[in-house]
This record gives sequence, C-alpha cells and structure tokens, in this order.
Amino acid sequence: MASTREFSAGGIVIRDAEGRLEVAVIRPAGKSVTALPKGHIDPGEDAAQAATREVEEETGLIAKLEGKLGDVKYVYRWRGNTIFKEVAFFLFRYQSGQIDVLTEQMRKEVDRAYWLPLDEALTRLTYPGEREMATRARTLLIASR
Repeated sequence: MASTREFSAGGIVIRDAEGRLEVAVIRPAGKSVTALPKGHIDPGEDAAQAATREVEEETGLIAKLEGKLGDVKYVYRWRGNTIFKEVAFFLFRYQSGQIDVLTEQMRKEVDRAYWLPLDEALTRLTYPGEREMATRARTLLIASR
C-alpha cells in the first residue's frame, strides 16, 4: 500500500456583526459536516495565496489576509492509500462580497456557505483541527480588541 503527502491551505474569515464575531463556514457537497474553506495548493501558489483563493471560491467572499494561524496535520485512507495531509490555516478579515453566492462550478464542491458566531464555531466545526484553529483565532482577536 502506498502513502502520499498532501498539502492544502484554508482560512478563517472573521467579520464583526454588531459587536459579535462571526466566521464563514461551509457545508461541503454531499456531506453533513461544518467546515472551514480549504483546498489544494495549485502549482505556482504559496499556502497564503491558495488560502485566499479557496476562501473566495468556497464562500463567495473577498477577505484580507491577517496572518498564519497554524497547521493541522492528519492521516486518512483513500482507495487503499494512506494520505498524510497538512493544511495551513490563515486568519482573514471580511472585506466584501455576499456569502454563498457561488459559481455553478463551486456548487459541485460546496452545498452551502454561511456565517456562524465564532463562539458556536468552537464546538460546531466538525473537525478537531479546525476547532483548534477557531480557538486560536478567537484568542488572537480577543487579545487585539
């Protein structure tokens, strides 16, 4: 059995909605999970560029990169192969755009994008590594208020 390494990047997009911090989350197509926008790093891109692109493609939002939050590493199996995955996560501030206004192409990947209060995201995000990134973002944002 083969093993493969995969590298992806994603983002936590934050907006201040009348004093309450919200995060942009997605429900990937055909899945019943709450997740952060993320995807593969394309040739010629660095992780920050990939995260910026994925955020826009999967949520419909334009966001300003604030900085790196950290990496999430995990292992999964796909068609008999072991995949070692590393996802670089970045913190973004919402700039413009309307959430969930996606291209027909992106609808194949994302069923829904929506705002979720950051405090709720700490428990409602499906994946432990993404909950950890949301916790880091919250800690940073509270410290900077």
